[in-house]
Amino acid sequence: MSAMLPFAMLIEAVAAAQMTPVERLNAELLAARTATQVLESRCAALGLANPPRVRAEVKRGRVVASASPARTRLKVGKDELLGYRRVRLMCGDHLLSEATNWYVASRLTPEMNAALDTSDAPFGRVILPLSPRRETYGSWTARPGRIPAAGVVVRHRAIVLDGAGRPLAAVVEHYQQVLLGGR
Repeated sequence: MSAMLPFAMLIEAVAAAQMTPVERLNAELLAARTATQVLESRCAALGLANPPRVRAEVKRGRVVASASPARTRLKVGKDELLGYRRVRLMCGDHLLSEATNWYVASRLTPEMNAALDTSDAPFGRVILPLSPRRETYGSWTARPGRIPAAGVVVRHRAIVLDGAGRPLAAVVEHYQQVLLGGR
């Protein structure tokens, strides 16, 4: 059976080589435990900043009562306090992604909530100790040669779960053209 592994890796490499840059970015994001990991990897690979560190420019808030569909996906009642962050994820002066994030503050540690309330750390980095994974339920990619003026090349709607499968956050993310390289 181990003879099959190199063949499977070859097939995967051929498939990746046939992808457009947008398809490759989308595949990386779909396969990653957190989008922050992909953004930090791309930031380093593209040499966008030294050091290649992703930071969040944040608009914060708390949302108590809402008819938001996020509440259903997060499996919380209408009175559960949700954290809210609208972020621009940056690497140096480069905008990588704009995202809206509703999260269940009661499912995070006090230290995590404090970090989200006071720092520029991306959500994915803050929650890493919870062994997160993403379930994407909506995806859009720009067609080759048809990138919108705003520069968005990939859009995701996802639920972020902890290692036990509990929903932590609902996110809407807009990934920018700079992630494709070729500045």
